[in-house]
Amino acid sequence: MKKLAVLVSGGGSNLQSIIEQTRSGILKDIAEVVLVISSNPSAYGLERAKKENIKAIALDYKNMDKNDYDKQLYNLIKDSDADLICLAGYLKKIPDVIVKEYKSRVLNIHPALLPKFGGKGMYGHFVHEAVVKAKEKKSGPTVHYVDENYDTGSIILQKEVSVYETDTPEDVAKRVLVQEHIIFPEAIKKVIENLK
Repeated sequence: MKKLAVLVSGGGSNLQSIIEQTRSGILKDIAEVVLVISSNPSAYGLERAKKENIKAIALDYKNMDKNDYDKQLYNLIKDSDADLICLAGYLKKIPDVIVKEYKSRVLNIHPALLPKFGGKGMYGHFVHEAVVKAKEKKSGPTVHYVDENYDTGSIILQKEVSVYETDTPEDVAKRVLVQEHIIFPEAIKKVIENLK
C-alpha cells in the first residue's frame, strides 16, 4: 500500500476524487492518502480531509519565512512516510530539495494540454481564459512529474476535451475538471505500478 501526501490550495475536488478512488475505486488496496497539506488555511480541501479522518495541516505561507515554510513542508512529508506527493491545485512552487529527494514521485495536475498554457502564473481560470482567447479547438488536463520548473516535467497522462467557439472560460473549466477527476487517480495508479 503506497502512501500519498496530497497538497492543495483551494476546494480540493481532485483530492476528493483521489480519496474516493482509494476507498472504492482504481486505487483501492494500492494507495491511501495519509496527509493533506494546504498553503491556504481556509482551503476547503482541509475540511474534506478532516471529514475523511486524514491528517490535515495548513501552512500559511503568507505569514511565514520562505525557508521556514520549505523546511516545515519537507518535514511534514518526510514524517508521513509518503511514497508519492500529489499536487492537486497546489499553487506554490515545490522546494528543490523535495523535488530532488522525491524524484519521479511528485505529480501535478495542470488544467491544459502541456506544453501549451503552462508556466508561472498559468493556473486555474487564467489557463482557461488563455485557451478561449487563443481560439483553441482542444484543451484538457495533464498529469506530469514535477521538476525544478513550472509545468515542464515529463507528461504521465493527458485527456483531450473539445473547446467550442461559443465556450466561456467557465464552460471549458467545467469540462476539463470532469476529466481531471478521472485522470489524476489513473496517473497515480500508473506511477505506483512503475514503482514496484
